[in-house]
Parts: sequence; structure tokens; C-alpha cells
Amino acid sequence: MGNVVLVWNEYEHEHTHEEVKKVYPRGIHNALADILKSHPEFNVRTATMRDPNQGLDDDTLDGVDVIAWWGHMKHNDVTDENAERVANLVRDSVGLVPVHSAHFSKPFIKLMGTTCGLGGWREDGEPEHVEVVAPDHPVAAGLPERFTIPRTEMYSEKFDVPEPEVVVLRSTWDKGETFRSCCVWTVGEGRVVYVRPGHETYPIFYDENFKKLFTNAVKYAARLT
Repeated sequence: MGNVVLVWNEYEHEHTHEEVKKVYPRGIHNALADILKSHPEFNVRTATMRDPNQGLDDDTLDGVDVIAWWGHMKHNDVTDENAERVANLVRDSVGLVPVHSAHFSKPFIKLMGTTCGLGGWREDGEPEHVEVVAPDHPVAAGLPERFTIPRTEMYSEKFDVPEPEVVVLRSTWDKGETFRSCCVWTVGEGRVVYVRPGHETYPIFYDENFKKLFTNAVKYAARLT
């Protein structure tokens, strides 16, 4: 059956923003799930905040090996009980892959023990120049040494997280900002891989380098690499 991956999405933008519907007509969760479905080692499920118990009930989480998490508008609406349930699963051995604005998700904050805030952000669609700074790490497998995402949202340091075990990617923008764009931690028995690239109104989840990065992150969180 393969490793079970749950792709969770708050599923709010797609109902409130026409531009997001145009870019991701089947929802961000399905865009991310589709990346993984071509890999036989994964058994992919999806859930959203609009499902019963916010898509985080025991039946949905039963047997899950990795949770990939997208959130942006509704971070605080995730119940503390559900956030703690996810965090405890990670501490026990489940992998977590928060994507882009999920740095402010409750489970990630609980696991990091910090604010997970940013030094700044700018949503102007400027290019992001990504450098692989840990080329031997499994999350970097198959990625070019440098690549550019043509249009994205800028995040800048300081990123208020504990010192990562490994910084896999570092991003820069033409106005001088930098950011640690892929970071790895072990929390308890679980692996956490934060993946910064991605946005609700830019088609980054269709980018081939993002697809490779996201797949590698899930494999690593699942302890397949």
C-alpha cells in the first residue's frame, strides 16, 4: 500500500479568491497530492478544514506516515486539540512537511516552540533565486545547484525557528533579502521539513523544481531516504 501521506489544506482561499480558483481549480491540496500520486511508494490522502472535525479526526489520521500541511487564512481556527494531536503524532514518529505560509500553522509552532515569525514579507511577484546549500542531503536530490522561481512572494530573515539540523536551500531576491527556504529538524521521533516555496496565487506548485523538492521532502519525512 505504500507510506500513507495526508495532504491537509484549510481550503479557504479557493472559496473566497477568484484568482486562487483560476490557478488551483481543484484546490491546493489536490495540486500537492497530484505531485505525489505518480510515486508508487506513497498512498496519498487529502483532507481539509471543511471536513468533519477539520479533517483531523482519529480515523483520518490513523496510519498516516507523513502530513503535508497548507494553511494561510485560518491558522487560528484550527483547534488547539487538533493541533496538539498532530504535534503528538510527529513527536511519536509521523513526518510533517509544512509548505510556505504553514510556517504559522499551529502544529509547526507547537513543535518549534518559537513564534516562527518572519523578518518581513513582500507580495510583489518578483523572482526568487534558490541555491542548494546542502547538495548531499536527500531533500536536495536531483535539484540543480541553482534555480529561479519566476514569480513568488518574498520572505526575509529573521526566521524565528530553532537552529535547523540542516539548511537545504537558501533564497535571495533582487532587492537583497535572504531566507532559509528549506530546513530540517528532528522533533522527538519525527522528521519536520519546512518548504518555503509556494503561494496561493502563483503557479509554483506546478513548477518542476518545486515538484522534485516537495517529493524529496515527503520521502525524507517518511524516512524513505
